[in-house]
Amino acid sequence: MDKNELYGKIADAVVEMEDEEVVELCQIAIDEGFDAAEVIKEALIKGMDKVSELYETGEYFLPEVLTASFALNEGVDLLKPHMKQETTSEKVKVVIGVVEGDTHDIGKNLVKIMCESAGFEVHDLGRDVPIDEFIRVAKEVEADFICMSTLMTTTMAGMKLLIEKLKEEGIRDKFMVMIGGGPISQKFCDEIGADAYTTDAAAAVRKMKELKGIA
Repeated sequence: MDKNELYGKIADAVVEMEDEEVVELCQIAIDEGFDAAEVIKEALIKGMDKVSELYETGEYFLPEVLTASFALNEGVDLLKPHMKQETTSEKVKVVIGVVEGDTHDIGKNLVKIMCESAGFEVHDLGRDVPIDEFIRVAKEVEADFICMSTLMTTTMAGMKLLIEKLKEEGIRDKFMVMIGGGPISQKFCDEIGADAYTTDAAAAVRKMKELKGIA
């Protein structure tokens, strides 16, 4: 099967919430020797992007989004062991989580997977994470990055609060703060003084490498 055709079928299966078909098609991609990270980015994530569009236009509701995300996760679970593990001369430490008040973790999980495949040391705090917990763990592991995500406008203020708390403790320059999620923008990133904003998982890893000076 043509690669683009296969990727399109995987994306469609995510949109149609067909988890068994997603797994079968992802297995075909692996059997054909396609890059696992590329399958995630060009097939699974594109399918979920379509689901998000359907949700925004009112054609899908929360149950459909959750079922589609389950299908996506089934594909990711199959592909993850096949992802090429990069090595970096400098160990990059990342603390990542979803801001307190939000339990939407699909995007966060994808960033985590891409970071791990890049050889980063990832400390995943999960979802609905208190701001103080981000800071506590970042100090404990001497993290390079604190990565926060949210899909809710009501929790965006937590990102600003984290930066303010880092400043109050005199440790703002010890960590690079990266933010992302549906309602987040470069404008918001600039307003709160975060170090970086990206729109997808692959871009997040590229940005981290750029900020750390890793080729």
